[in-house]
Amino acid sequence: MTRPEFFRFHNGVKAPLPFSQAEYDARLMGLRTIMDAHGVAAVLLTSMHNIAYYSGFLHCAFGRSYGLVVTAAEAVVISAGIDAGQPWRRSATDAITYTDWQRDNFWRAVRHVAGNGRVIGYEGDHLTLSQLDKLRGCLEPTGEVDIAPQAMQQRMRKSPAEIALIRAGAEVADIGGYAIKDAMKEGVREIDVAMAGRDAMELEIARRFPEAEYRDTWVWVQSGINTDGAHNPVTGRVLERGDILSLNAFPMISGYYTALERTLFLGHVDAASLAYWQANVAAHEYGMSLLKPGASCAEITRKINDFLEDRDLLQYRSFGYGHSFGLLSHYYGREAGLELREDIETMLEPGMVISMEPMLTIPEGQPGAGGYREHDILIVTEDGAENITGFPYGPAANVVG
Repeated sequence: MTRPEFFRFHNGVKAPLPFSQAEYDARLMGLRTIMDAHGVAAVLLTSMHNIAYYSGFLHCAFGRSYGLVVTAAEAVVISAGIDAGQPWRRSATDAITYTDWQRDNFWRAVRHVAGNGRVIGYEGDHLTLSQLDKLRGCLEPTGEVDIAPQAMQQRMRKSPAEIALIRAGAEVADIGGYAIKDAMKEGVREIDVAMAGRDAMELEIARRFPEAEYRDTWVWVQSGINTDGAHNPVTGRVLERGDILSLNAFPMISGYYTALERTLFLGHVDAASLAYWQANVAAHEYGMSLLKPGASCAEITRKINDFLEDRDLLQYRSFGYGHSFGLLSHYYGREAGLELREDIETMLEPGMVISMEPMLTIPEGQPGAGGYREHDILIVTEDGAENITGFPYGPAANVVG
């Protein structure tokens, strides 16, 4: 039997995608415009977020190589044989399957579409040094362009269809938040509370999007000292009366991430904790008031810094105040050009989606110890920003049990 290096496996019929064919065509046209501006003949995208953004296919790498090759005439997903016909069914583009019977068949499939001796675009923030060596050896490019910054700029500006999906995700996050809050009781483990929120969100996603793929929705529930970091994992710690709690609900809909994060207390909140909580809520509300077109990420950050410094709290801030939303997850994607940090000068524009999420961490052993965080998602409009998070925040709503 002659075993091919790669082949097309168009098995079944195309599946419904989260967006229309016209949406993906417009995205590819935007990428081709970037290519023309930089003299790029072919682009190889290798990150989960960019492959999904331009093709609709969200892959599971599991140590294998995946790509999307875009030229002036073609857009082709390059996928591993283990996925069979799924990449073609779940993409708005063509697809080629490479076989694993000899090393570097992935690159042979890429070369089949991209060609040899051309100017090649790639993702400099994703392609490893070893893979870059293979690109150079296999494609022999006459020039190379890091296309990642321009692709990120395109993803930062959301289409109406993307905003509609993000809005639905925020509503699902609220549902998860209420399920988490209801499950927070003395003697219950963090993991038990987290499962209640995750199940509620996955059921709601399946109800709203009956033809979608279901994966990656998750919850972090943190209590006591576990609240000191925003991304601390769920544990088996048992909730106790007086605990500071952190609710983190993350529904994922076809690769699109939304988030709800809230501070709560179980049973009662002491005076020192209440003061920190109220201060962080005030910073949260002040920060949301600053989100409007024409404001720069750095300017907004400096103003919130000043707000906290005036209250002698800036030393307890641990990370930036917010970030973009779209195709991202806890293990792929990030639109770093739209983060509320001192070193980001991006100006907010209508159609951008950004969070406001100040956090204060008071070290263990001090009165009020713990991590305080509120998180809302806002869509930048022509004259301000629309908050699409509905779950309440603050002491009046979130002392539970």
